[in-house]
Amino acid sequence: MCTNAKGNWDRRQFLYGLGASIGAVALTSTLGCKKSSDLVKVTPEINGRKVPMVIPKAKSCIFLTMEGGPSHIDTFDPKPELKKYHLSKFERKGEQFSAMSSGNRYIVRSPFNSRKVGHSGADMSEPFEYLPKVADDICFYRGLQASSVNHPTAMYHINTGNQFGGDPSVGSWITYGLGSMNENIPSFVVLPELAWPQGGPANWSNGFLPAQFQGTPFRPTGTPVLNINPPPGVSLYHQQEGLELLQQINAKHHALHPFHKELQARMDSYELAFRMQMEIPDIVDIESEPPYIKDLYGIENAHTANFGRKCLLARKLVEKGVRFVQCYSSGWDSHDFLARAHGQLIRSIDQPIYALITDLKQRGLLDETLIVWCGEFGRTPDNGIREGGVAYGRDHNPDAMAVWFAGAGIKAGHTIGATDELGAAAVEDVHPIADLHVTILQLLGLEDHNLTYFHNGRHKQLSQFGGRVIDKIMA
Repeated sequence: MCTNAKGNWDRRQFLYGLGASIGAVALTSTLGCKKSSDLVKVTPEINGRKVPMVIPKAKSCIFLTMEGGPSHIDTFDPKPELKKYHLSKFERKGEQFSAMSSGNRYIVRSPFNSRKVGHSGADMSEPFEYLPKVADDICFYRGLQASSVNHPTAMYHINTGNQFGGDPSVGSWITYGLGSMNENIPSFVVLPELAWPQGGPANWSNGFLPAQFQGTPFRPTGTPVLNINPPPGVSLYHQQEGLELLQQINAKHHALHPFHKELQARMDSYELAFRMQMEIPDIVDIESEPPYIKDLYGIENAHTANFGRKCLLARKLVEKGVRFVQCYSSGWDSHDFLARAHGQLIRSIDQPIYALITDLKQRGLLDETLIVWCGEFGRTPDNGIREGGVAYGRDHNPDAMAVWFAGAGIKAGHTIGATDELGAAAVEDVHPIADLHVTILQLLGLEDHNLTYFHNGRHKQLSQFGGRVIDKIMA
């Protein structure tokens, strides 16, 4: 029986419980199930700890997010046919092909040459100098399609499965489903740029899940976590005493408001902050890393230092048991001067990502870590700026985008799916973003259709209304 603090029936809980009971009995009869508990599976637990729903391939995920929409054509999906039609003019009317779709358009070739790399013969554009060395550890996928041409809605979609925000992010669902592997540090960490991505912190929000499942952003400059050490004169003993007193006060308040989720999350966060003082200082201390590690990630190079630090920190975090780490690289919205903008951005991430894969592999962690690389959408094979001349770029394109995977459970050394001859749309092994999310969950041991949370009258899930695993990328 559900009661409130005064021992009375809670109306919402009573109605939900009654409805669930009656509905389960009716549905059991209809489907011939043995018992009503067969209808809804929840994340199982052993000795109070959550365990995967299916055999997992990966323990952790590092999600490399290229905010702004990197061009698949100019990175991993070259289109030599564009040279034939370069600067060909046409007019588009009334189509939702890109955010700037109408008017005069010009087909434009890539400013970069592309070549086959690795034993697998993967395609990479010429600015990539380091990533070809680990090409055979990567599975390139060319069949993903987005649903939005606008940055904020597209970012929400790739991060939460909902174009309008307000829902839990992928990292939140994973930590909700699997729990923590290290109770002394957050299970979901975000490494943003100085300017947060379009849509802001809603991209790593807990949404309708309990607040403790939201992502924890680390600062992109200076000390990643402020105030991690106690002030002078305050010992851990004094901190513990203060925390215990605060917990007593909060517990009394919580007993009067048992459904106040934010209060419980705040209590949990105080305890986590106290425990973080034991492990976080060593994790975020990049300067004490051996010189060969800093050289590997390009930490001492001004051009690669920013993303290099993020990739190194991501490795250290998953090594310590963090479930989901999201690393942002921004500025990929190249509507013009694509050669300069994309060229610089590729060089800024090239060595750090190569280092991340190499370092994880050397430490025996790549086999239990899933790496995902993608933006929020791809880019068009045409442009309407400056008549497609030397300053050309590309517009937003949800119908084709560059995605790749590495690590646990992935069919390394393969290229799956295809886009048409101009790179305008995916035409082979096509899947929506919901299927990407379902695949990530599956690799981590979670089933999207069983990983649900009751909210606003129904059991909700990451994929919104279901999806299917992208089987061809799976080992």
